[in-house]
Amino acid sequence: MALPEVQPEPTPGQPAAPIPAPPARKRPWLSPLNQRRWRNFRRNRRAFWSLIIFSILFGVSLFAEFIANDKPILVKHNGEYYMPIFKFYPETTFGGDLRIEAQYQYEDIECLIVSGGVIDCYDDPEGILAEIDESGTALGEPVDRGWMIWPIIPYKFDTIVDIQGAAPSPPDANNWLGTDDTKRDVVARVLYGFRLSILFTIIVTVCTSIIGIMAGAVQGYFGGWLDLIFQRILEIWSSTPSLFVIIILFAILGRSFWLLVFIMVLFGW
Repeated sequence: MALPEVQPEPTPGQPAAPIPAPPARKRPWLSPLNQRRWRNFRRNRRAFWSLIIFSILFGVSLFAEFIANDKPILVKHNGEYYMPIFKFYPETTFGGDLRIEAQYQYEDIECLIVSGGVIDCYDDPEGILAEIDESGTALGEPVDRGWMIWPIIPYKFDTIVDIQGAAPSPPDANNWLGTDDTKRDVVARVLYGFRLSILFTIIVTVCTSIIGIMAGAVQGYFGGWLDLIFQRILEIWSSTPSLFVIIILFAILGRSFWLLVFIMVLFGW
């Protein structure tokens, strides 16, 4: 059994050895009260897993352009790579005649990309694509075959889907939740709408909280007449019908996301 180490006593006239300071305790990120609240929240499994699922869905919706889009994520054409979801490319980029944005879902544009820009794609895209699939040539000439990588859902929230029959249409293999009454994919609209609504809520909540805290701090610090006058102004302002203000401003300025955020912050702080 090892004996404990005994430090030698200091000789007369020699200062005593300094006692080592205890290790500093790491300050917890949360206060004890908030730690207890977090533990209570985690014990509620339904609420905790709801938060996890909500966070995952919101995180996925932030990449909506990569999940639901009417433009391909990546295009290879004549040995070069393009990312249409980030940049505008006219048809002339892929050997077409028009300077308008390429409609990648059209068969003639697909033929131009795959064939390397064979101009006859405007006349017989199906035949040229079939020849490339069979022999790797277009009109008898070898081609540097291009390709496109599409999102899981090849529709954006405002894409008009070419469906057979009347809209709204029921769910099928192409439209998982069907289409609405204007032939737009429901899944894509739900995905983009979910992101927009959550971001709207977060922006309004953060802005109203900051303004409210600052206004309350100013009133509490100065007090007196400033506090009294400010409270009377708040009472008058809070009685203003915000719905009618929204209707009037939208009628004058048009519908806008940031205009709605501004109005909600103006009346919500």
